[in-house]
Amino acid sequence: MVDGESGGLRFDANGLIPAIAQDAETGQVLMLAYMNREALAQTRASGFAHYYSRSRECLWKKGEASGHVQRVRDIRYDCDGDTLLLAVEQTGAACHTGNRSCFYRPLTHETPQAAAPATAGHSGAATADLRLLDEVYRVILQRKAQAPEGSYVASLFTKGEGQILKKILEESAEVLLASRDADRSQLVYEMADLWFHTLVLLAHHGVRPEEIAGELARRMGKQKSEYSAGGPSPDYSRKIRE
Repeated sequence: MVDGESGGLRFDANGLIPAIAQDAETGQVLMLAYMNREALAQTRASGFAHYYSRSRECLWKKGEASGHVQRVRDIRYDCDGDTLLLAVEQTGAACHTGNRSCFYRPLTHETPQAAAPATAGHSGAATADLRLLDEVYRVILQRKAQAPEGSYVASLFTKGEGQILKKILEESAEVLLASRDADRSQLVYEMADLWFHTLVLLAHHGVRPEEIAGELARRMGKQKSEYSAGGPSPDYSRKIRE
């Protein structure tokens, strides 16, 4: 069924069209849901993703209860006009399981039980995925902007850069101690603290984690003398040694 008012989109016999939500920054596919004409209209009017629940038979705003909303940057449709692609800014997890993406399970020869997502501990797909750093960074930015009462992250920004640097110094020392003691589990724990506070510092300066990844990519396969020649000045490592 072609809808002339929606740019030639093809809704099915039930008036629905599949809608894929994709992270606008990373390109990660987050979820698949369905829209009817009203959901699409609400999405375009509000700037936040709305879908149609086939099980509940009603319109719903993504994240209305959980707070994990999707701010829509762009909407595209495929060559056949029967599928939508939403580029979104995802707050928190897109999946009801707590995973960033609903597509967290690889299709392998494992049993369904073995392929289930990890929910706790220091291992498993949920904790091993480095894209989690991007999710943590987004939450840090939200705390910075909204400054909710009782938020530890908001308190760091309130106290200023000096407090953030102090925490990074403390966490760095704890990482060194854990390494010296060859305590693997403690090293993981302390390094997580260090990475977290480093992300807070990046947010303080408005530097995104992708910029760090880009710098690492620039260095790949090169000697230090090669990549440092094109790096910024001053050379802080030399200043520290001096």
